[in-house]
Amino acid sequence: MTGLIETLVQALVDHPEDVKVTREQGGRDVIYRLTVHAEDVGKVIGKQGRVAKAIRTVVYAAGHNKNERITLEIQ
Repeated sequence: MTGLIETLVQALVDHPEDVKVTREQGGRDVIYRLTVHAEDVGKVIGKQGRVAKAIRTVVYAAGHNKNERITLEIQ
């Protein structure tokens, strides 16, 4: 899942080397924290959060197949 998130986000940003994803697990709940370069935050969030929502939709769908409840936080 970390690789999926990194692949999606690295295609969007100007500084792909600064994309970092960390994972925290608490039972069935999994939290992924996405950190990008300060200049790229707007590109990852998008206008009115549309890009972030699209990324979350793909990640949630992939997690649903594994029976995990996923949260994606963008920092």
